[in-house]
Amino acid sequence: MIYKLIHSKKNGKTAGNILFFMLLLFFVFSVDARSWVLRQLMTVGLFNAKIEENAQVGHPLRNDLSFSFSDADGKEMTTADLKGKVVFLNFWATWCPPCRAEMPSLNELYNTLKDDDRIIFLFISEDEDSVKAINYLQKNGFDIPFITRSGNVPSRIFSGTLPTTIVLNKEGRVVLKHEGIANYNTAEFRQQLKNLF
Repeated sequence: MIYKLIHSKKNGKTAGNILFFMLLLFFVFSVDARSWVLRQLMTVGLFNAKIEENAQVGHPLRNDLSFSFSDADGKEMTTADLKGKVVFLNFWATWCPPCRAEMPSLNELYNTLKDDDRIIFLFISEDEDSVKAINYLQKNGFDIPFITRSGNVPSRIFSGTLPTTIVLNKEGRVVLKHEGIANYNTAEFRQQLKNLF
């Protein structure tokens, strides 16, 4: 039926419009479809992250800006405990298409640098259902550790925009705050991180 509509000269324009709107609806309502499109744009270098050279003059993460977080086993820590390490923080959720789009690059970055004890990765899930988030990570073969925040996060660190990525240098200074999608697994960005060690 659809084949006949498409190939009929009389109905060709109508059929084309129907297919276009069906495709449009698919992309509007499918989280996977939107994240796939964003991932393709990332691969061409449209969303690359960069730590600016002058960013290290930022204000240190004072105690009033620190927050608590818990790992999958319930072990609680605070960001203030991490001084002396470079900290890569990423706030994400399973229902967020840009978060899902950047997750493969985050996972690759984590796997490349996870054995370097000079850097700490905190991938903080904003999902209300922890089981759903853990299942998402496992189903997609992502190795990133599952973390949740234990209390409020200061708005200067996280204002609610997903995804949000923060990088702290060894002194606890914010050297990168990026709201929105980015590709963090590039040679340039990995070198910028290593320069903070």
